[in-house]
Amino acid sequence: MDKRSIIGYILIGLVLVFYFYYNQPSEEQIQAQKEYAAAQKREALKKDSISMAEETMKMAMVNDRNNFFYNVLRGENRNVAIENGKIKAEISTYGGRVASVTIKDYNSQDGSPLVLFDSKDKIKVTDSNRELNGSNTVNFFFKSNLADRNINTNELFFIPVNATDSSVTMRLNFEEGNRYIDFNYSLKENSYMMDLEIVAHNMNDIIANDEVGITWKQFMRQLEPGYDFEQRFSSLTYKLADDDSDYLSEMTDDNEKLDEDISWIAYKNQFFSSIMIAGDKFSNVDINSEIIQKDKGLLKRCTSKMQTAFDPTGSEPTMLQFYFGPNKFDILKESNVLVSSSNEDPELQEIIYFGWPIVRWINRYFIMPLFDILSGFGLNMGIVLILLTLIVKVIVYPFTKKSYVSSAKMRALKPYIDEINAKYPKQEDALKKQQETMTLYQKYGASPMGGCLPMLIQMPIFIALFNFVPNAIELRQQSFLWANDLSSYDAIISWDANIWPIGNHLSLFCLLFCLTQILNTYYTSKMQPSMGGSPEMEQQQKMMRWMMYIMPVMFFFMFNEYSSGLNFYYFVSTLASVFIFIYLRRAIKEDELLKKMEAYAESNKNKPAKQTNMMSRLEALQEMQRKQLEERERMRNERKNR
Repeated sequence: MDKRSIIGYILIGLVLVFYFYYNQPSEEQIQAQKEYAAAQKREALKKDSISMAEETMKMAMVNDRNNFFYNVLRGENRNVAIENGKIKAEISTYGGRVASVTIKDYNSQDGSPLVLFDSKDKIKVTDSNRELNGSNTVNFFFKSNLADRNINTNELFFIPVNATDSSVTMRLNFEEGNRYIDFNYSLKENSYMMDLEIVAHNMNDIIANDEVGITWKQFMRQLEPGYDFEQRFSSLTYKLADDDSDYLSEMTDDNEKLDEDISWIAYKNQFFSSIMIAGDKFSNVDINSEIIQKDKGLLKRCTSKMQTAFDPTGSEPTMLQFYFGPNKFDILKESNVLVSSSNEDPELQEIIYFGWPIVRWINRYFIMPLFDILSGFGLNMGIVLILLTLIVKVIVYPFTKKSYVSSAKMRALKPYIDEINAKYPKQEDALKKQQETMTLYQKYGASPMGGCLPMLIQMPIFIALFNFVPNAIELRQQSFLWANDLSSYDAIISWDANIWPIGNHLSLFCLLFCLTQILNTYYTSKMQPSMGGSPEMEQQQKMMRWMMYIMPVMFFFMFNEYSSGLNFYYFVSTLASVFIFIYLRRAIKEDELLKKMEAYAESNKNKPAKQTNMMSRLEALQEMQRKQLEERERMRNERKNR
């Protein structure tokens, strides 16, 4: 394996290592998390004591018929269902919140319709020693002019009125027919969008300001088989009103207070999301994401606190919208036109992370359209991945060939390079040797960087696919060969104990990918002889070859938890690379290539040599070395004369 190919592989490995290293928490972050957890526990204890006092006050109010809150502190806790062709939602009379959502056209792992969150969930909150009913809660806070308390909807009872199949009004009825707040829920036709209109009636002398505070909490369910992989692609994401989207860390606890206004907040699982969209922007936003330990059936606890405009007179309703549905780019983009906000384009599709800008463009305008075309033929998704991989290989083939030809030129020039190495055996002649080597390359039209640049050009495409495949909901629950679900790992062997660093299973596609990578390293090492040089350089090249064999082993431990679709893509891609390399090795004869290079050198021998930047730098270094040697010799002579 020549030096350029090794450098290219190492760069790819460094990108992957950096990606995983970047997502690991630092010591400062771990300490901050511990301090944050301790503060949360202290806050929970404080809240418990406050809650006891509030509960005592609440019981007194329940029995006081003259109290303003008398009607809303008592009632029946039940759910009212509304639905359309896409989702079924249940609205709770206690708190007037969306208590559960079922997505009809997607299934959970047991084959039943997928439940995004449910009022029946019993969740133990360890930091406050409480059990919650339901994994999704929303509290609307209205500051009141009353002396005894403010209005918190999560502790009050609503009355359902004007209910239809796809809409219902939840009424917070303080005074029968006189003072109340309506929460008007309605589902868009055949869509994943839900509208919420909040309207006050005769509340302007009760509600003290023109803002409503919102606290939205959700325990994100684990919806896919692989906890670690789904965790990696689940996050609290938000869209700045005048900027791009951003997100909290997926792999560590994280929180942030935002000075800017935002358009929406999303609690994003790998393939499904709950999005709250502001009609008139959210302000004073405080968001928090906490990871929940494995084997609880949950991924994260997400909390968002914010404010939005509210008219106590009821003249202007407060508009909010929810998206409960799949993270599918086309569906999210089509849903943008249903958003009733002042924003020109809420860009809901930005919850799908496709990578850095250049990688995102490749995914959006090349990989995704190509994937849609191939999947549109009704083929098995495994076949689609094979075709996608081969098409990408065909497109990058000119760069692959150019890289190989550059390496072949370097191999063909090896006898000449050996002569230069023999001519300058001393270490102090290293610059002369390097300068003469560069002159040789220039004379025969070769470039030591010619093999690296084409590989670097290909890297954005490979990174784009690394981000695309795990986000492709089309692979979810699609089987291929022995893999039951291409969006999750393909465990051919499983066990109960979690063994570091392999986990509790063995993924066959991951194993095949790593073995094929070793095969690729073997072929390239055998077919590309050493470039020669000093014993130190030979030893260095030998160590780099061993590193290339070690990398697939590292990949196995890193990718064993990854989706079988992604590992299958890498397996097919690496296997195709082996065949392409074997073909190029047979098609491009080094002796014929050398004749062409000698003809090139002969035709350009009378032309003045171009002075490249590297040659200029080498000459400058050589001159500096010469002066240093002369100065060293002068000082040695002076010491002798003394």
